[in-house]
Amino acid sequence: MRSEQLYSIGLIAQIVDGKIIGNADYEIQSISIDSRSLYLPEETVFFAIVGDRHDGHKYISDLYQKGVRAFVISKDDISLKQYTDASFVCVEDTLKALQTLTARHREHFNFPVIGITGSNGKTIVKEWLNQVLQNTYRVVRSPKSYNSQVGVPLSVWNLNTNANLGIFEAGISQPEEMQQLADIIQPSIGVFTHLGEAHRENFENKEHLLSEKLKLFASCKKVVYCSDDALVVNSFVVNLEPNQEQYTWARYKHAFCRILKEKRIGNRTHITIQIGKNTSEFVIPFTDRASVDNAITTYVTALVLGIDALDLKQEMLKLEPVAMRLEIKEGFGNCTLINDYYNSDLGSLEIAIDLMNRQQIDKKKCIILSDIYQSGYTDKRLYRAVAKLAAKQKIDRIIGIGERISMQADLFDDNAVFYQDTDLFLSQFNRSKFHDEVILIKGARDFHFERISKALQFKAHRTVLEVDLNAMVHNLNYFRSLLKPQTKLTVMVKAFSYGSGSVEIANLLQYHRVDYLAVAIADEGVELRNAGINIPIIVMNPEPHSFETMIEYNLEPEIYNLKILHEFQQALRKNVAKNYPIHIKLDTGMHRMGFMQSELDDLIAQIRSNDHFYIRSIFSHLAGADEEQHDDYTRHQIQLFKQWSDTIRQHFSYAIDRHVLNSAGIERFADAQFEMVRLGIGLYGVSAVHQDKLMNVSTLKTTISQIKTVSKENTIGYGRKGVLEKDTRIGVIPIGYADGFSRKLSNGHGKVLVNGKLCPVVGNVCMDMSMINLTDVEAKEGDTVTIFGNDYPVSQMAEQLDTIPYEILTTVSRRVKRIYLQE
Repeated sequence: MRSEQLYSIGLIAQIVDGKIIGNADYEIQSISIDSRSLYLPEETVFFAIVGDRHDGHKYISDLYQKGVRAFVISKDDISLKQYTDASFVCVEDTLKALQTLTARHREHFNFPVIGITGSNGKTIVKEWLNQVLQNTYRVVRSPKSYNSQVGVPLSVWNLNTNANLGIFEAGISQPEEMQQLADIIQPSIGVFTHLGEAHRENFENKEHLLSEKLKLFASCKKVVYCSDDALVVNSFVVNLEPNQEQYTWARYKHAFCRILKEKRIGNRTHITIQIGKNTSEFVIPFTDRASVDNAITTYVTALVLGIDALDLKQEMLKLEPVAMRLEIKEGFGNCTLINDYYNSDLGSLEIAIDLMNRQQIDKKKCIILSDIYQSGYTDKRLYRAVAKLAAKQKIDRIIGIGERISMQADLFDDNAVFYQDTDLFLSQFNRSKFHDEVILIKGARDFHFERISKALQFKAHRTVLEVDLNAMVHNLNYFRSLLKPQTKLTVMVKAFSYGSGSVEIANLLQYHRVDYLAVAIADEGVELRNAGINIPIIVMNPEPHSFETMIEYNLEPEIYNLKILHEFQQALRKNVAKNYPIHIKLDTGMHRMGFMQSELDDLIAQIRSNDHFYIRSIFSHLAGADEEQHDDYTRHQIQLFKQWSDTIRQHFSYAIDRHVLNSAGIERFADAQFEMVRLGIGLYGVSAVHQDKLMNVSTLKTTISQIKTVSKENTIGYGRKGVLEKDTRIGVIPIGYADGFSRKLSNGHGKVLVNGKLCPVVGNVCMDMSMINLTDVEAKEGDTVTIFGNDYPVSQMAEQLDTIPYEILTTVSRRVKRIYLQE
């Protein structure tokens, strides 16, 4: 994140009470806490944050090579002699130093700052406030949902003298966290959105959670909240001082803003309110309860900021959906599209480029960028920073759209082209000029860049699989939280990453620094290597004909018998390869692949007698770790594995990792972690133990193509299997068994979710289409149909088919377009 003003290392050391090593006069403008996300190294100070499973000090050397010369560190045992021209600030706690620095930065600005907290709706309210205030204020706000102990200081660092309003959200998951965030944000106006169950598990009760959240408002002159909840009202009474003004809204009691009526007409809600003796109405283009609540909170906050009610009424009608996550889609010409056409600011551009850099490194990088609004900078300074950022990140070309960016064309290199507006770009659009690129489509809302995305998007049919990458990271972190700090992690990405998509998932896992990936066959590993994946990859089912390919692409085979060991040795000898890593599979009770105990002596002798390979790991598969009834057998397998692996390891002087736990094993047999574990289905949101701890990753959805009413004397579908008992409203959906929607779901065995109601399948599932009963649900052509997802878990579909979620996820056809969502 970038500030407009320069800070010397000496001043930073003074602010954070640190000791300087090196040049105290070195000046910086940017802050980084992540070695993977680095934009302008020569003006950046890196804070080496230390966490339970990460340590920023490990990446100092790498960052130095990239050009960073300023560091804040907390370890005094690091050899700094090789960093002759670098500046270091040594502190006790680097996170605390980051928070202290940004809190001091905040003190330089005396314009209004809004602090938003609550269990839900923080980001929505923040973004809607920005929408309705952008014509009146120059806003600096949290990018995306940067509301954590590190996200808040990075956000506040963006405050600058050209702005006149700050909007920052704050979230907590543990007691005592909010005080640190309050000290950084120092809000003058507080907004509380909603009290729910999020992160309740770490607090004594709701009262405790609420009292912690309200610490954000200690310095506020004014606060906005809904007063319908008695618990919320009582907490505000207890925690606020009498001189702090409270602007409440309520449906069921007296309040500053009383909600008199809510009428839903089509896709809009008409809201009638009373403030004092005056009654008025405003309209929003949403009908769901959460959006209505968030809109009312936005409305009241805007009034508190002095926005005229008539102007505000017009702005509320123009509210647009908030894109909480970036979309990653397949485009024409082997392009990858990253859609972020609802945000236009420098901070979110940096975040989007970071995501862009995680995609296929063999592709060129293109940014389609609109004018950036409300940056707080002059146009020349703003677009000079954009051009500099693009050059540093080796963006191959920029397509600028808008009058303001076009006026600054001379700041960009010769590969940049400019258009006055979106219509002009589309009128000259030539799809053949886009191929083998990662294309970031980034623009302000009123440029309607969704039209550009549609023009570039590969036109697969309307059935899509949405993959929530943030949910996947949540699941990854949950399983990591169950591991000892030193335990390594192998993640299974075989079978097209359980249907989620190989390259995209592998990119994510590489970014989050897992130790190994595992694929089923060599071809899957080759695909990952060609896409730029460079971490170790295990091939679980190696075939002799692919050994030379595996050696060429540095893929590590599972060795499960003496025959395959001998054949791989021959391939290594042919390729003059030495000391190649292999992974030994033991059969402790799965009775699929693997060495038996009687074969261990021959295995040890053959490996000791050659220098072509060495054992990287020894592992086995548990047959029933997910079911309590098999626990004795599982413990027996673990014991055998320990005995057999110890027998092998004692014959070798080098370290050999061991792994036996799968996803269920990680949750249920923590004492058997050994040196490594293997994470599979748990990453994708399925648990045999703690399903409530995981987030859904995959949502298979389609749309209603056609609706017709069929009289009861007719039948539906092939074989006339869809027999009707009464006149029935039938919906046709473009998904069939060729997409992975099993034919066993025919004739009422399967159900899909339409507008919150389950609708049974009518007749036989066809290859490309299916029919559903819409008689009891309000639906129209074009409405979304959820096959499985957040509100309709894949486990329910598995029950309908008498199978397991693995099968459902892995049988979703590759012709179904994958859309990747990430904050």
